[in-house]
Amino acid sequence: MLNVRGLKASYGAIEVIHGIDLEVNQGECVALIGANGAGKTSTLRAICGLIKPTAGQITFEGTDVTGKNGHDIVRAGITMCPEGRQVFPEMSVVQNLRLGAYVRKDSEQEKDIEEMMDMFPILRQRAEQDAGTLSGGEQEMLAIARALMSRPKLCIFDEPSLGLAPKIVAEVGQTIDRIKKMGKTILLVEQNSLLALRLADRAYLFEAGEIVLEGTGEELQSHPEVARAYLGH
Repeated sequence: MLNVRGLKASYGAIEVIHGIDLEVNQGECVALIGANGAGKTSTLRAICGLIKPTAGQITFEGTDVTGKNGHDIVRAGITMCPEGRQVFPEMSVVQNLRLGAYVRKDSEQEKDIEEMMDMFPILRQRAEQDAGTLSGGEQEMLAIARALMSRPKLCIFDEPSLGLAPKIVAEVGQTIDRIKKMGKTILLVEQNSLLALRLADRAYLFEAGEIVLEGTGEELQSHPEVARAYLGH
């Protein structure tokens, strides 16, 4: 579904991604793990059209989307749930959900809002509240639901557990697993490497803007270097 070849990206004169290759097949959950600053989020931003690659190619369902704008990427079927939630704080929960369906032209948006509130009951309780008044965990659920409102073919999650209490982290993990079981394809960046590898069919380890290791989630969990540096044992 997603094919990245020779991708390079920079911020100004500083290159942060050094020619990486990765792929995501339909129905998979693929995780990107590694230390802060390793290039994971920059890779997502390049895929989503938020920064322009300086070299390489990104194809989605066989179509070249390299360097396209973010709104074109969303229309193609890729939606990102961003790091830090980034809900619209002065808009209600329902208004945030409607914005998630902004690119859609069909008549089933209200039906999907109901489905999101069935999936995340807390959002039904908070439907008319300003999103900025929700707890961190509630905002994360809203951000995930908002992303699903575009009916994406590929869901990208950037650090969904960041800053959340352990109990809420477990709930986020269960939610992503549920989305995977719905048949959605997932690309996941997650600082909690153990959580990411448990969810992932396959994973890539980033170091200093390069991919240094790849394999199944189970293979990377049992790899000595990954276990020592990222899993705490």
